[in-house]
Formats: sequence, C-alpha cells, structure tokens
Amino acid sequence: MSVINIMIVGVGGQGTLLTSRILGGLAEQAGYDVKLSEVHGMAQRGGSVVTYVRYATEAGEAVAEPIVEEGCADVLIAFERLEALRYAHFLKKGGVLIVNDQRIDPITVVTGAAKYPENIIENLSKKYRVYSIDAMEEAKKLGNTRTFNVIVLGMAARHMNYAREDWENVIRSKVPPKTVDINLAAFRQGYDVEA
Repeated sequence: MSVINIMIVGVGGQGTLLTSRILGGLAEQAGYDVKLSEVHGMAQRGGSVVTYVRYATEAGEAVAEPIVEEGCADVLIAFERLEALRYAHFLKKGGVLIVNDQRIDPITVVTGAAKYPENIIENLSKKYRVYSIDAMEEAKKLGNTRTFNVIVLGMAARHMNYAREDWENVIRSKVPPKTVDINLAAFRQGYDVEA
C-alpha cells in the first residue's frame, strides 16, 4: 500500500488546522482513506503546532496510523522558518519542503535565553528541496494578512498530484462562506508564484 505523508508545522494561530482540513478534504474527495492528527504545544502562547495528514493513494486501502514518522514526510509545509528547521528531519529523501519566509521569535529568543538561527532557508536548501515564499507580504497585497496560510498552501499544491480545480472546490467547502473569495484569491496567488 502506498501512503502520502504530509506535515504542517507552525505556531499557534497560523492556520495549521484549517490547512490540514483542506488537505484531508482533498484526499477524501478523491475517494481515499484519510487520517488527520494534531499535536499542540503551547498553541495559545505562540508555541509549536504540528498537524499530520496521511492518505492512501488507492481507493479501498486504509490508513491505520495518523502520525508521520521521522524521515517519512513527502511534503512538509512550514508557516515559519524556525519551525521548518525544527521539523525538516521528518522529510523523506526527495521530499519537498514549502516554507513561509517569516520569522516569529519564540519566547526563548524574546527573553534572550537563545538566539534565532541565521540563514535557515539557505541552510535547509543545501540538504532538502526547498521552496520558499514571503506569504505575509503576498497576503498584504491582497489586503488580508490572515490568508497567508492559504497562499503557502497554493505554493504547496503545485508539488502535489491534484488538479487546481479540485483544490479550489475543497477550499470553497472548508472555509467560512464569507471568506471564500479572499481564500481562493490567496490560493491562486501562491499557486501562480514562480518557484
């Protein structure tokens, strides 16, 4: 059985859960068995949030375990640079790392107990297939910074085996009705970025 393993990592409030629901909905729409799992750190306080999406690539096959093991992720979507660095070892050889080029200082950096690493994306690119986007800047162009996660998802969608129309249909069904247009615009913004 072949299973696709996706991880979404970020900090509390960045939309990792919505992103996992969109990805899960996409696989369900295609008729695949899907397992979603969420791991919260101190999400309320800007701590790490990790979500896993695993789905079988053949109809009728079942996914037993919802957690992605180290070295097994086909795609890692990181909504912040340090989170990309923290979880990059979960990627399998040949996996794809999609990174939002944004810095959010954890409490240890804010208090001076640690330093934020330099050149994270450049260093990750030496070992992994990395695609980065300043999604917050792109979201500002749309006039809604809360959509940055869907912009990142749009970039990730280019590296996954689903038609653009399928993505857009699932987004329509998973976001609040009044936000459909802005979320579709955000998805298209990320999807159309040259990477």
